[in-house]
Amino acid sequence: MKNKIILGCLAAATCEILFGLSFIFTKSITAQVSDLALISWRFVTAFLFINLYFLISRRRITINGRNLKPLTRIAILNPIIYFICETIGIRMTTASESGAFLACIPVVALIMSSLILKEWPSRWQVVGVITTLVGIIMAVFAAGGSTHFSLVGYLILGLAVVSYALYCVDVERASQFNSLEITYFMLASGCLTFGLFALSQGFLAGDLKELLLLPVINPKFTITIIYQGLGCSVLGYLLSNFAIANIGVNRTASFIGISTIISILAAVVVLGEPFSYLQIFAGILVVLGVYVANKT
Repeated sequence: MKNKIILGCLAAATCEILFGLSFIFTKSITAQVSDLALISWRFVTAFLFINLYFLISRRRITINGRNLKPLTRIAILNPIIYFICETIGIRMTTASESGAFLACIPVVALIMSSLILKEWPSRWQVVGVITTLVGIIMAVFAAGGSTHFSLVGYLILGLAVVSYALYCVDVERASQFNSLEITYFMLASGCLTFGLFALSQGFLAGDLKELLLLPVINPKFTITIIYQGLGCSVLGYLLSNFAIANIGVNRTASFIGISTIISILAAVVVLGEPFSYLQIFAGILVVLGVYVANKT
């Protein structure tokens, strides 16, 4: 039991580190390509990688008459609804506002877990998640907080937060499927959905050829989608789904703040962005919150 908890915590932490480092790759390419082109190629690349793994390992996904509704619900929540809402919400709000909204995911996941799974959080989990939330919001606004009131943007970001929290709950409920099966279905859905969206947009805009040749003509884009596809989508989702299955929604959600701190540190180290004492304090709060939430 103890080993299961340790492995689950390590998986959750590694997942968030991978997500946090993706900021460096994303920031360097967003000015050159559209969000849809990046997301679609990310999931196409991820789907190719996971199928390559199955081909080399000679493993297969077998359904054997199992009900696919849980997998379908998971895929609709994340990546489909979450990525659509996150992308639109970020576009309609400032970085600080969107960061503050997305920081609420652990709290909403805690609430959803309590209401749906009847897994009431311990006192330490509540204190830890709230501490992490305060740390994330502090870190986001310390990095240069600004506001631009957009009610529609706030509502869309709120939907992104709820969809991610429900995804966490549904993964824990889908005990009849393992983390690899859930991840495969998520990547297939993301590849199909965002791939069709991108192809349709490219056809209507008359730049379909450019979209299809992006990995060939833009080496920086290629590096980005390989990291996001393999690192974030394949490994990240596998680790996330494994963590949820082994330590539950409440503990897994408490690690989400790590990605924010990693992205800020990466921006300081790699991009040379300024770093304040307030951000250091915020980082300490996030780490402290994760520790407290997982205190046994």
